[in-house]
Amino acid sequence: MTVLTGCHTADLTVEDRAAIRALLTDAFRGGPDGDFDDDDLEHALGGWHALVHDGDALVGHGSVVRRQFLIAGRPLPVGYVEAVAVAPTHRRRGIGSLVMTELERVVTAGHGVGFLGASDDGAALYAARGWPVWRGPLHVMAPTGVERTPEEDGGVRVFDPAGSLDLDAELVCEWRSGDVW
Repeated sequence: MTVLTGCHTADLTVEDRAAIRALLTDAFRGGPDGDFDDDDLEHALGGWHALVHDGDALVGHGSVVRRQFLIAGRPLPVGYVEAVAVAPTHRRRGIGSLVMTELERVVTAGHGVGFLGASDDGAALYAARGWPVWRGPLHVMAPTGVERTPEEDGGVRVFDPAGSLDLDAELVCEWRSGDVW
C-alpha cells in the first residue's frame, strides 16, 4: 500500500535524505536528461517534500522551494518544483500524480504560482496536469548580468491557477550552481 506524507526539509532525518538521494539517483540514471548530481539535490532542499512510501521503501518524491523570478521586469516569488521522481519499479501506477497533487496544493496555498524545469520523461505528466510551457524568452541573472538561456526554451512549465501570467513575457530566474532552471 502506498502512503503519501509531506514535510519540510528541516524535518527530514538522515535516513530520509539518504533514501531521497538513492531514489533520485536510480530514477534519473542513464535517462535522456543525464544523471542526478549534488547540485540537483541541493536545489530540492529548503522547502516542502512530498514523499510516497510503499511499505518501508521510498518510491516517489518531489519538493517545492521558494525562488525569486522576474516576469516582464517585475519581481515575483514563486514555488519551484524540484526532484520529482518515481522508482522505476513503481512507474505508471499514479505515484507521480499523487506527488504532483500535493506539490500543487503547496504551490497554490503558499506561493500562488509554480514553475518547474521539465525533463523529457516528465513533460507528458506536467502537460496532462495543465502545466503549460512558458513561451516567452528565458534568462538567468548570472554573476555577469542577465543572460539568455535559449537551450531551456520549451522546458520550463508554469502552474498559474489564477491565470494571471502572460506566458509570452520575458522570464528571468536567479543564479544558482548547476542547472539554473
